[in-house]
Amino acid sequence: MSQQRLLNRVLDVLEGIRVDYMLTGSWASSMQGQPRSTHDLDLVVNLTPREIPGLVAGFAPAEYYLSEASVAEAVRDRTMFNLLDTRWGDKVDFWMLTGEPWDAARFGRRMGVIVEGREIWVSSPEDTILAKLRWSKLTGGSARQFQDAREVCELQWDVLDLAYLQHWSRSLEVETDWRRLVASLGKE
Repeated sequence: MSQQRLLNRVLDVLEGIRVDYMLTGSWASSMQGQPRSTHDLDLVVNLTPREIPGLVAGFAPAEYYLSEASVAEAVRDRTMFNLLDTRWGDKVDFWMLTGEPWDAARFGRRMGVIVEGREIWVSSPEDTILAKLRWSKLTGGSARQFQDAREVCELQWDVLDLAYLQHWSRSLEVETDWRRLVASLGKE
């Protein structure tokens, strides 16, 4: 199954059980910056215990692996769980929407974009940049994550909310990386 078809399947299930979501990660940065291949899909979801049975029922065990216990634990602890496509090896990382101020802010700023005739809720370019900088820092300075952030910034520069980026880069403790990114673009 192509990742686009897997994404459509996941979105059908989420929309069917009325769960709000936001596509993020490398898919978002590829849409807003330079396209690149990735082995997974990343979604932030606002899932509650009530929706767990509907989510699990949406993915047949012969085609997918989804642990109901893992989903319940992630919902309870506001962490993450995975869905695996057992036929093609693709993976979906579901990140629970948390009560953190930035998480709430970025979820509130998600944007509807049309991809292959379907509206998909995607993180804003600013939040994609911040998430990539945060992942770069959390992974010990990942050059790939930093490059993704740089490419989004470069292509979206004229429409970016720089005050928002400056505020949250300080709050998320990635201000040094944000400044380095801006300098690398000659935008100081």
